Amino acid sequence: MAITVTWSVSDMIRDAATGGVKLVYWQCVAADDTHAECSAVEGGKLRLEPDATADGFVAYDDLTEETVLGWVYDSLIEGEETADEAKARIAANRTGKVEAQVARKTAEANGTPWAAE
Repeated sequence: MAITVTWSVSDMIRDAATGGVKLVYWQCVAADDTHAECSAVEGGKLRLEPDATADGFVAYDDLTEETVLGWVYDSLIEGEETADEAKARIAANRTGKVEAQVARKTAEANGTPWAAE
């Protein structure tokens, strides 16, 4: 069993004039490579207030998914954790849910003994 965790940005809303991103739709998906039906998703919306005059402003055409996911990770920080720790916490939570699904699935079996003949 191998569980793969994938982070992605599915859509963004931006100010057409400045290119400043106002809203990011993101998700984190954990899925088992052996049992395709076993998966867990966490996602959400990140609201931003872009300022095209601020230092560090990235023009829309220059954005990468990695940059935008960095904003998402920063928004998930709880307490004293870092963005990497926040990312790892969410991924571990989703992975745990998939592991529980796989455990339930592999603990049971269905069928009839005479059908195997």
